[in-house]
Amino acid sequence: MLPALTAAPAFGATLDDKPGTKQPKPPATMSTVGGAQLGKPGTQVRLGAGAPVLPKDVSGRSWIVADAESGDVLAAHNAHWRLPPASTMKMLFADTVLPKLSKDTVHRVTAQDLADVGEGSSLVGVKEDHTYTVHDLWLGVFLRSGNDAVHVLTEMNGGMAKTVQDMQAHADELQALDTRVVSPDGYDAPGQVSSAYDLTLIARSGMQKKDFREYSSTVRASFPGEQKEGEERDSFEIQNTNRLLTGAVGIEPYKGIAGIKNGNTTHAGATFTGVAERDGRVLLVTVMNPESEESQAVYKETARLFDWGFAAAGKVTPVGELVPPKSAGTAPTAEPVKDGKGAPVKPVAAAQHGSGGMGIALSVAAGVLVLVAAGAFLVRRRWPLPERMRRLPRS
Repeated sequence: MLPALTAAPAFGATLDDKPGTKQPKPPATMSTVGGAQLGKPGTQVRLGAGAPVLPKDVSGRSWIVADAESGDVLAAHNAHWRLPPASTMKMLFADTVLPKLSKDTVHRVTAQDLADVGEGSSLVGVKEDHTYTVHDLWLGVFLRSGNDAVHVLTEMNGGMAKTVQDMQAHADELQALDTRVVSPDGYDAPGQVSSAYDLTLIARSGMQKKDFREYSSTVRASFPGEQKEGEERDSFEIQNTNRLLTGAVGIEPYKGIAGIKNGNTTHAGATFTGVAERDGRVLLVTVMNPESEESQAVYKETARLFDWGFAAAGKVTPVGELVPPKSAGTAPTAEPVKDGKGAPVKPVAAAQHGSGGMGIALSVAAGVLVLVAAGAFLVRRRWPLPERMRRLPRS
């Protein structure tokens, strides 16, 4: 299936929506990036023989179930509806900025670093005039969704305006064309939107980076505390806010979960993108703003869609695809690489735009890269999920 390379206007719920008012409807016309069927409102699925029906108790305004390796979209609901993303926007922040800063760099936090942190933000506890490594700060971003850590890293990247520009450029490169970046932390801001489709593309890209995979799958870690004069600096434990990873009251850790990101704000509601593996298959699921009053609905609905996706894989006709980045179409034509059975291996990614050097593959099947004669990158391995997740007990 060839991707559509233009995105039609598809704006939806924004900061103009008031809590308690009548629920907005998805636009009649949305982007067709990834396939024409993904631009239609409502649920899109093509069930084949033996395929289970979709779960009825899924109330998200927008959601998507995709095969992480092939890019096939197994089912979707208002996939391109532009909605506030909340802290799932931090996935794009990390995918953009993480490669630019050495994890061993030590930074002393200034008042300017924390000046624009929004009121009521989620915080990890970064303190002015204290030092932190970049590694510490990324743990604060991924585990505690700390807007204070995001703002410090933003200043280290050159400031708010530059970081927003960098993020928008990266979104455009990934063909995440529903996404408009205003604040790197996902804090509610007029005009800041993304979509279930875009968040899934962004997660797919982020999971190609080893550090991104490790941070997003970390259950708990030690974070530097206050430094008192003449005393050894203390630390405190932080735990990941991804309830499918850690579990919570009424929620068991999901079998095979390997991370990604959750979010929640007044106008975005609850949002979540997750990745999970079962029986050698890797799926991505994104759910935005469930309307159900069920406790922890975004996690429970994600789990139901994962269960459906694993049961339905191979029994449904894809309704679209996760497109490769724009730069994937710029590599010269090469001799096809074949697998062990002599079948061609589909080229699914090129070098990452703007990553420096030759870059890394943005294909979800990333791992060992094969450089062929004409310079194109082809992928020969499954998605390299974090080893620690393979060792954790599964429910």
